[in-house]
Amino acid sequence: MSLVKKFATVASGTLMSRVFGLTREMLMAAALGTGPVADAFNAAFRFPNTFRRLFAEGAFNAAFVPLFAKEIEANGMDGAKRFSEEVFGVLFSVLMALTIIMELSMPLIVRTVIAPGFVDDPQKFGNTVSMAIIMFPYLACMSLAAMMGGMLNSLHRYFAAAVAPVFLNIILIGVLAYAWYAGHDGIAIGYGLSWGVMAAGLVQLTIVWFAVRKAGISIGFRRPRMTANVKRLLVLALPAAITGGITQINLLINTNIASGKEGAITSLANADRVYQLPLGVVGIAVATVLLPELARALRSGNLKEAGNLQNRSVEFILFLTLPAAAALLVMSEPIIRLLLERGEFTAESTSRVANILAIYGLGLPAFVLIKAFIPGFFAREDTKTPMIFAAVSVVINIAMALTLFPILAETGIATAEVTAGWVNAILLFATLIWRGHWGRDIPLLTRIPRLIIAAAIMALALSYAIKWAEPYLVAQAPVHVQAAGVFGLIFMSMVIYFALAFGSGGASLGMIRRNVKRRAKAPEPPAENP
Repeated sequence: MSLVKKFATVASGTLMSRVFGLTREMLMAAALGTGPVADAFNAAFRFPNTFRRLFAEGAFNAAFVPLFAKEIEANGMDGAKRFSEEVFGVLFSVLMALTIIMELSMPLIVRTVIAPGFVDDPQKFGNTVSMAIIMFPYLACMSLAAMMGGMLNSLHRYFAAAVAPVFLNIILIGVLAYAWYAGHDGIAIGYGLSWGVMAAGLVQLTIVWFAVRKAGISIGFRRPRMTANVKRLLVLALPAAITGGITQINLLINTNIASGKEGAITSLANADRVYQLPLGVVGIAVATVLLPELARALRSGNLKEAGNLQNRSVEFILFLTLPAAAALLVMSEPIIRLLLERGEFTAESTSRVANILAIYGLGLPAFVLIKAFIPGFFAREDTKTPMIFAAVSVVINIAMALTLFPILAETGIATAEVTAGWVNAILLFATLIWRGHWGRDIPLLTRIPRLIIAAAIMALALSYAIKWAEPYLVAQAPVHVQAAGVFGLIFMSMVIYFALAFGSGGASLGMIRRNVKRRAKAPEPPAENP
């Protein structure tokens, strides 16, 4: 299967999740706005969600996948099954203990880690604690699901793990629809969403468990023991968890800081949901596929193929994220107004969230490039170097957020996130070059400036077009008129960008067919039918 097809398989599932997530955010914004219940839910959900990405997605995609793939090659499916059972026994036991400790400590955690700014509002603080207690078991479900998703990725079965997150958003949309039908107030909606998150964790775990069984591996529970394989996994997973979840670490820190201003947490969460659409579709697809492919090429000693995989992935990322970043920078306000401004979500909320989204647009290429650079370290079982760079970016983020928040409020926090992301990306890329792990690729070097120029011209044209289309984009215009205006501008931008990119040689259909396509050297297991 070609890289493009593998990217598309993962991206299709991620796109479904992001579209449903955006729909969920639209309904939540209408129901809760940026008020205290929205702040409480978003702060409470941030905690298990951060742990999930730190210790589940980041750690296991980085540490578990190469070791599981190595076990398949060395000892076949029986060895892989034994290894997965050893890991499952330890992981399950640790998660149960962690869940119990966190549930009992939640008031202290909310007061000191999640949202210290809520302490002065007893009702808001109490709701945040209660919602966090309800949602925290979601972490255990998703950590086990991430392990099984890593197994599926190693077996070239990408769809089930990519599509499972869709069900979180489907369930929460169902909760919001029922709340609207039944006329629930804000508090009832917040608690309904919390129980929906818990239910979604169980559903997602069930989906990937059945997919792993279908792939031919039935995981049984083994008494937790620190075997050599488990020790090796832990050595790799701890720094990988910190590195892979660097964005989440920054978001958790920023949630803590933002709790000092009413509505700031929800404004950041709303902007994050919109920019996660391009970030998730491109970034997660590339990171999920690139790590096992790169690890396989390096184990076989094919350095040329490994270099080609890295360069083509960066080419693919920049080709898609540069125009997305330019569009978010220029037309963030019409996008937010169309998606969110209704019900409890006011014009003031639109302005706040749009400013954050424009800043996030500047960081979009960096956040996605990080996902392409990190596999170059993880595939070589080096998880410490990216961890050091992650720590540097966290320090930069904290220093800038604390400095800028009193001056710029939530936009200062967004600026700190973006700056830290670019520093992290530059350090990763420079180190890969310095170590000789990133070969010079003339076609890539000649295409990047052309893609940047194409995106810049597109942004300039779009800014003029927005002024012309202003009557169709204002809040007083009907929703269908606003939608026609926004999608018309997006279509115009796509035409301009792709015409310039292909016309200038920044991209070509022949390049995509020749360079991104990659045939496996050995027969792959049968592909999973979506």
